[in-house]
Amino acid sequence: MPEEQMKKTAMPSSIGLLILGIIVIAANLRAPLTSVGPLVSLIKDEVHISNTLAGMITTLPLLAFALLSPLVPKLGRRYGFERTILIALIFLTVGIVIRSFYGAASLYIGTAVLGFAIAVCNVLLPSLIKRDFPKRIGSMTGVYAISMNLCGAIASGVSVPLAANAGLKWQGALGIWGILSFVSILCWFTQLRGRQPKQGATTSRQTVSHHVNVWRSSVAWQVTLFMGIQSMVFYILIAWLPEILIQLGIDASQSGWYLSIMQLAVLPFTFIVPVIAGRMSSQLGLVMVTSLLLVAGTLGLLYGSSAAILLWMILLGIGVGFAFSLSMMFFSLRTKHAHQAAELSGMAQSVGYLLAATGPALIGYLHDATNSWTPPLFVLLGASVLLFIVGMGAARNRFVSAG
Repeated sequence: MPEEQMKKTAMPSSIGLLILGIIVIAANLRAPLTSVGPLVSLIKDEVHISNTLAGMITTLPLLAFALLSPLVPKLGRRYGFERTILIALIFLTVGIVIRSFYGAASLYIGTAVLGFAIAVCNVLLPSLIKRDFPKRIGSMTGVYAISMNLCGAIASGVSVPLAANAGLKWQGALGIWGILSFVSILCWFTQLRGRQPKQGATTSRQTVSHHVNVWRSSVAWQVTLFMGIQSMVFYILIAWLPEILIQLGIDASQSGWYLSIMQLAVLPFTFIVPVIAGRMSSQLGLVMVTSLLLVAGTLGLLYGSSAAILLWMILLGIGVGFAFSLSMMFFSLRTKHAHQAAELSGMAQSVGYLLAATGPALIGYLHDATNSWTPPLFVLLGASVLLFIVGMGAARNRFVSAG
């Protein structure tokens, strides 16, 4: 009897540590990437690289996501989610440290290493939430998403002050995020205690009879395309929105603030939308609202008044928040168990980040070819409509299957 009471007392504590671990890990998934953009000019001047090579600092992690994501579910099954995530966090810390050394070689090697590490956590965290919080998938996905986006927004804002005002230079401004990743390692160590050594293998045997090749599932492809299109829209806006606003007559410094406002508008909805979606059997209405917000914001940039730029930014930000949150929720809602969720997450993030990596470059090429931002905005408009079409399939109440 005393032993049972001890277990009941320990359970809330262990859940609290797990939630803390998820929050701290999620905080690491965007900050090492979003901290780079504001520092690109400093990095170019000191390392002496071209604009094309500077752009690769952002593109390289996205390519790493695309390459490794399909393999991550196998690693999770073989070594267990907890152990695989811990190893990824160690590599993330190493990658951040290597990237902060002087020189182009260490810059790209470190960026590649941290990109592969983030890919592992990107795939396994939503699956872990489905496994450990089956009745609270919406709220926990919201906690995970808002932690990731909030820390990413903070990283964008503090990078230049840390480099210039605090005297850390670009190396220190990028390297400081290694402290956060090291803290996440310490937090996550608690998740290895009391776990069975062969947990991943055991779970794999239990679910093998329910195994589905997600690459042959029409539902999985609809979720994948939804993930890919929303990623492409987000990274196009992050890469080119300031330039688009400058063409509309907005001051360069002001355009940067508008981009920050757009990102801040994302935050509350990355928590609210998963909670709502988790309580709905079908998310068709949420998909419709998502596309309407993105279409309205884009049309505002095309034909609206420049005096209403703030409104267009907020609409785009809310639309991006809806789209991202839904894409994360679909990994859990459209699958039957955690390992299937990991496989769908790996597939969707592989294709999705490949689209995200090519989108900004194609938009830049289209602008160079036409010397106008109007055709690229029409592409963004088309992507918002396409997001609605594939979202109609992804949002229906059904699971991935081979059929």
